[in-house]
Amino acid sequence: MVEAAGLALRVIHAPGHRPGCVMFALDYPGHPEIESVVFSGDVLFAGSIGRTDLPGGDHHVMLDTLRGPVLGLSDATAVLPGHGPQSVMARERATNPYLQPDYLRTR
Repeated sequence: MVEAAGLALRVIHAPGHRPGCVMFALDYPGHPEIESVVFSGDVLFAGSIGRTDLPGGDHHVMLDTLRGPVLGLSDATAVLPGHGPQSVMARERATNPYLQPDYLRTR
């Protein structure tokens, strides 16, 4: 847990793009459709994931991160990536090619 500006952020270890990558999650009570927000940095983007071909990146570790912490996020989680538009996990789970079972199983 990290506190910043009066907010308690959960730290989620999410390596793969880089060894020390993390995501920060924040509960978002009172919203009718969003229960939490995750700042995904360069781990998860709308329709994509962070690169693993740069120094320090590891594709197999990224797959473990996608299968675990990323897919462990609820569908009602807003995703705020380090680049590009925001999304929600329900959309990413349904449309992001890198989160599909065939991709995660065969690599």
